[in-house]
Amino acid sequence: MAASDSSTDESLYPIAVLIDELKNEDVQLRLNSIKKLSTIALALGVERTRSELIPFLTETIYDEDEVLLALAEQLGNFINLVGGGEFAHCLLPPLESLATVEETVVRDKAVTSLRAVAAHHTPQALEQHFVPLVQRLAGGDWFTSRASACGLFSVCYPRVSAPVKAELRQHFCSLCQDDTPMVRRAAAYKLGEFARVVEVEYVKSDLIPMFVTLAQDEQDSVRLLAAEACSAVAALLPPEDMEQLVMPTVRASAGDNSWRVRFMVVDKFVELQQAVGPELTRSDLAQIFQALLKDTEAEVRAAAAGKVKDFCKNLDKAHQEHIIMTMILPQIKDLVCDPNQHVKSALASVIMGLSPIVGRQNTIEHLLPLFLTQLKDECPEVRLNIISNLECVNEVIGIQQLVQSLLPAIVELAEDTKWRVRLAIIEHMPLLAGQLGQEFFDEKLTGLCMSWLIDHVYAIREAATLNLKKLVEQYGSQWAETNVIPKVLAMSREQNYLHRMTYLFCINVLSEVCGKDVTTRVLLPTVLSMADDNVANVRFNVAKTLQKMAPFLDPAVIQPQVKPVLEKLNVDPDVDVKYFASEAIAGIAG
Repeated sequence: MAASDSSTDESLYPIAVLIDELKNEDVQLRLNSIKKLSTIALALGVERTRSELIPFLTETIYDEDEVLLALAEQLGNFINLVGGGEFAHCLLPPLESLATVEETVVRDKAVTSLRAVAAHHTPQALEQHFVPLVQRLAGGDWFTSRASACGLFSVCYPRVSAPVKAELRQHFCSLCQDDTPMVRRAAAYKLGEFARVVEVEYVKSDLIPMFVTLAQDEQDSVRLLAAEACSAVAALLPPEDMEQLVMPTVRASAGDNSWRVRFMVVDKFVELQQAVGPELTRSDLAQIFQALLKDTEAEVRAAAAGKVKDFCKNLDKAHQEHIIMTMILPQIKDLVCDPNQHVKSALASVIMGLSPIVGRQNTIEHLLPLFLTQLKDECPEVRLNIISNLECVNEVIGIQQLVQSLLPAIVELAEDTKWRVRLAIIEHMPLLAGQLGQEFFDEKLTGLCMSWLIDHVYAIREAATLNLKKLVEQYGSQWAETNVIPKVLAMSREQNYLHRMTYLFCINVLSEVCGKDVTTRVLLPTVLSMADDNVANVRFNVAKTLQKMAPFLDPAVIQPQVKPVLEKLNVDPDVDVKYFASEAIAGIAG
C-alpha cells in the first residue's frame, strides 16, 4: 500500500512543482515554469495533461503579460502533448481566455495559436468546438474578444457546412459594423484574408458592401486598412465586376483627406495594378498614380516615387511608352526638383530603372538630363542612389554620356563628412571600375581608392582594403603591381602606426589575389622587415599576416625566411605578440 502511495505522490510531483512556481512572487520564475510546460506535459502523459494540466492552466490565467504571452505561445505547440488532432479541442478553453485579455501582443499570440490548433480539427470538430468559440468571441461584451475573433474566421470557414458558413459570414459582417473602432480596424485588417476563402457570389453580396462601408469609416485608421484590402478583394473578382465594385473605393481612397490612407493606396499600388489588369490600369489607375505623384504630402510623393519603376514595368506593352511619356514623365521632371530630399532620394533609387523600359532614344532625350541634375543634387543620398544604379543605364546607352558629371559627384561623395556616405561609395567602386574601363579608372579614381586607406574611420579603411582586392580581381595582378602595390608599400614606412597596420591588412587580402610570384617577390620582404616595428600591435599583426600569407607563398621561402621571423616574435617581450606568433607557427606547421 505504501508503495502505491509513494508512486501516486511521484506522479503528482510535476503538477505540484508547477503550482508552486506559478504562485511564486518572482515573475521570472513563473515565466520559466511556463516555458517548461512541454516537459511537464511529457512527464504527466497525454491523459493527465488533458484532465489536469489544461484545466489548471485555464483556471489560473491571471498574471503578468509576459507570462501570458509565453503561455499563449506554448499552447500552440501542444497538439501532440494532448494526444494529437483528435483531442485538439482540449486546448481551446485556455486559448479562448487568453484571446480576451487586454494586452494586444498576448491576444495576437493566442489567435496565432488558435489558428494553428484549428488546422488539426476535423470538419465535425470545427463545427462542434471551434465555431462556437469564434461565435462566443464575436459576441463578447469586451471589444478585446471581438477583435480577436476577426482573425479566426478564415481558418474554419472553408471546412464547415453551408449553414455554418452563412452564420460565420453574418458574424463577420456584424464585426465590420461594430461600435468600437478597434474591432472595425481588426475586421478591415482581416477582410482580404477572409474574402479569399469565401465563395465569389458571397464576396459580392456580403463582403463588398462591408468593404465599401469600412472604406468610408469616420476613423482614418479603419479606412487605411480597407485601402490595404483593395488589391486582395479586386484579385477575387471577374474583370466585369471590378469597375463597379472596387474602383469607386480605390478612387475615394486615393483622394482621401487623410494622407495615411493615400499612403496605403500607394504602398499597395503595384499589387492593385496586377489585380485589376491592363484595361483598368490604362483607364483609371494611371491617372490616380499621376495624382499621387504630385500629392501635397511629401510622404505620399516619396512612396509614389519609389513605385515608379514597378508601375511602369507592369504597364501593358502596347500602351507602355505612351503612358510613361505623357503621364508619368512630366511628374518625374517635377519630382527631380522636389523641395523634400526623401522624395528626391526615393526617385533616384528607381529612376535609372526606367532606361531599359523606355529605350535608348527616350533615355538620351528625356532621362539623361534628369540623371545629370540628380548627380549635382545637394543631398548626398540622391547622388549616391544614382551612382548605385548606373548598371541599368550602362546597358542601354553606355556610361560615357554621364562621365563628365559622374566624376565630380563621385569625388564629392568620397570626401563627404558622413562616413556612411563614404562607405557606400567605396562599395560601388568595383562596379564603376567595370563600367568605366581601366584607363579612365587609373587616371581619375585609383588615387581616390588609395586615399581611403588612410581615412580616420576604421570601417572606411577596412572597406578600402576589400575594395582593392575586388579591383585586383577585376584588372589582374599585373595592374596591381604597377598601380597599387607601390603605393601600398609606401604605407609601411608611414610615421602613423595605424597606417602601417592598414598596410598589413591590405597585404592580407592582396596576397589572395596577386598570385604566388608577386606575393613572394614583392609583398613578403616588407612584411618581414616590419617584425622589428617598435609598436607591439604592428608586430603581432605581422605574425597574423604571415599566417594568412603562408598558403599563397612559394613553399621554398617558408623555412629560410618566414619561420625565423616568427620564432623571433615568439620570444617577444609583449604577451600578445608571443601568442599570435605561436598561433602562426602552429598554423603554418599544420
